[in-house]
Amino acid sequence: MDNQTRNVSIGFVSTYPPTVCGLASFTNSLIDAISYNRQSRLGLRVVGVGGKLSHTDNRDVVYHHRTGNSSSLKTAKRILNTYDTVSIQHEFGIYGGQDGEEIIELVSSLDVPTAVTLHTVLDEPSQHQRMIIDTLAEHADRLVVMSETASDRLLRRYRVDPEQIAVIPHGADKLFARPSLVTGDRPLVLTWGLIGPGKGLEWVIEAFAELADVVPLPRYLIAGATHPNVLESDGESYREGLVSLVRHHGLEQLIEFDDRYLDRKSLARMVRSADVVVLPYASVEQVTSGVLVEAIAAGKPVIATGFPHAVELLSSGAVITVPHGDPVALRTPLRRLLTDTRLRSQMGQDARRLAEGWDWPSIGARFDAMMSGIADTRYQLDPSEPVEISRVAG
Repeated sequence: MDNQTRNVSIGFVSTYPPTVCGLASFTNSLIDAISYNRQSRLGLRVVGVGGKLSHTDNRDVVYHHRTGNSSSLKTAKRILNTYDTVSIQHEFGIYGGQDGEEIIELVSSLDVPTAVTLHTVLDEPSQHQRMIIDTLAEHADRLVVMSETASDRLLRRYRVDPEQIAVIPHGADKLFARPSLVTGDRPLVLTWGLIGPGKGLEWVIEAFAELADVVPLPRYLIAGATHPNVLESDGESYREGLVSLVRHHGLEQLIEFDDRYLDRKSLARMVRSADVVVLPYASVEQVTSGVLVEAIAAGKPVIATGFPHAVELLSSGAVITVPHGDPVALRTPLRRLLTDTRLRSQMGQDARRLAEGWDWPSIGARFDAMMSGIADTRYQLDPSEPVEISRVAG
């Protein structure tokens, strides 16, 4: 990083490993990136929320807030106010109260510059959900989003000052950007991530029911563990339904399941081995997809339903979008990509160009600079003056 960038201390609020979810992985990767650039983890700590994690389970976590507990929230606020800045990860489901309204009390009581990263920006929020975002905008120094679509939604649907919004893309591990591991045998189509209803995997299975004539015979790999929340409430019923659907269509030779939760290195190798990535999500609200970012960073052609983040990247040439819930519409680009190696190659090249600057160290540097910037603005400090991390011991 620039030597004149102040290494302000940052207190993060988020789910965090060993909790298994997208926010936990995102925050861990972001802290890793910032600490890599700084060559130190000093002053980068987490107040955990959600899951069953205790503060002793991860060295980065200094406290674990028990959502809905006023005494715990008071302690969390006291700890966070010892940092130069605070970074809060927001999803409606991880904080206490209706729509996670507990976050309002947290943000409104912080005395230090605060950035709230919005992982979901609803286009049709309820009145209560809109109130929460509007109130966060009143108290936060920055609202961070990871796509232009999310920024546009904030401006159209909520009371947010345009100067308050920072668009910083989701990062991708450099492991994904290493050379392709495609073998040239049967073409591999891949979907990965935590599995549960809403992933749209049944639509891809239905599409493959009419692709058994493709030569060479393709493979479709569904990789990922069942989401812990789904596992707790419904067990493996969704995955079992998918397996039954595969058997119903006689697709055992085409479709495979891998239910492991892979480490980053193993996952990156799997993605680099794929010829095509399919993201058949049911959601029409998804303005950020880490899986989409990783697929593009790996230089893979992507077929996705028309969720907002995929639509935003459509003009890049790396992504083909199809209607939600339409196996017939999905079948057409699948057949085309499975039989046209030249098109796969061109889309892969477009993907790698699009992903320039998405590596986590670059994203971490942008985020770190933003946090230093809001501290400089609030404290009216000269950015050319070196500032010690004085609020916390590390």
